[in-house]
Amino acid sequence: PFVKKQFHYVILGIIVLSGVLSERVLADLRVKRLLPEGAWATEPFALRYEITRTKGRAFAVKISDSALSGWAWVPTIEAGKPVIARADMTAPQRGPLELSEIRLSTAYPFGLFEKTRSLHQIETLLVWPRRGFTCEPPRADFGLQTGEHGNQKHRDGSGDVQGLRELGDLEDARGVHWKKSAAVGQLLKVEREREDRQQYTLRIESDTPGEALERACEETAALTHQLLSAGNDVGLIAGGRALRASSGAAHERRILSALALLGFGDRA
Repeated sequence: PFVKKQFHYVILGIIVLSGVLSERVLADLRVKRLLPEGAWATEPFALRYEITRTKGRAFAVKISDSALSGWAWVPTIEAGKPVIARADMTAPQRGPLELSEIRLSTAYPFGLFEKTRSLHQIETLLVWPRRGFTCEPPRADFGLQTGEHGNQKHRDGSGDVQGLRELGDLEDARGVHWKKSAAVGQLLKVEREREDRQQYTLRIESDTPGEALERACEETAALTHQLLSAGNDVGLIAGGRALRASSGAAHERRILSALALLGFGDRA
């Protein structure tokens, strides 16, 4: 009986010590989200956290967000040395998603119990429409264009080589033909004919309901990517907002962000 009683005391001591040490690990932690510009609905994306503390060390810390699926794990955090941790998260659906609570937890030091601390920190993550299949693109707004001004001989694209010319002031040097430039002693830029492209304006009716709106956003996102990848200009009219037709990765993100906010009223 004496040995059994002492054993109980040892177990109780371990439990108390585990709780005290876990509290110390979590007590001094400061966490900041490093949000991406946006995330695709239902697809894993990288969400990074910056973790700091002012004194001591922390061990075996798990970080999660109440509105997202996934977590990050940090083996050790030293005072005065910020740590960046990456979590592969998943957002459930399209729209402006409010992130309100960061959860910190640790099972340090014995792994018997997990201690949790919640940090109230409100931010908004823009969740783009889920990526999926698309149908045939709509008819173009008007005929073929070449370059920025409709000039059939516009020479600033990625088509056939048209010739060489001297590089102008403040021009991008990526188009320089270095071998020819070395031969003549001046910088020569390669001129290429810009290929024909078309302009499309994609539309979503303002009164599109529920699931139909989700499908329309998903299809529009897929069409946008398909048309821009083919070198076309794409615009958007949806929810009383119009985005002028343009091209490039930044413009695609603008369209995706507009689709993410569609149908959310004041939250948009």
